[in-house]
Amino acid sequence: MSEQNSNDLGAFLAGFVIGGLVGAATALILTPQSGEETRNKIANKSNELLQSGGARVQQVRETAGSYSHDYLEKASSALSSTRQQVQDVGGRVQEQARIVLDKGKEQASQLNNKVSNGTEEASQADE
Repeated sequence: MSEQNSNDLGAFLAGFVIGGLVGAATALILTPQSGEETRNKIANKSNELLQSGGARVQQVRETAGSYSHDYLEKASSALSSTRQQVQDVGGRVQEQARIVLDKGKEQASQLNNKVSNGTEEASQADE
């Protein structure tokens, strides 16, 4: 949505500047006056347009800076949230792995005991 606003603002500024130039040129051409007066009017109008355009450019820069700051904050927040979720899932996976490992060790120990008991019983039977 902000990209659309930025495009609209850029189109508005371009139309504003072009319209101003066309209007100024038309007014200068159609009014009868001396060359020096025309040059002075052109210079004055150019200065006005430059000042007006400079103010608009500054406004666009500030707006763009504000948008970029907002997007950076949102991206940082999303990154932090994702990082936390990954850590939570990683913690749960580690806990489940520990449980499975402990069960495996317990079963291995029980099997080892059965084998040991079976070996002892076989030894006693041979005697």
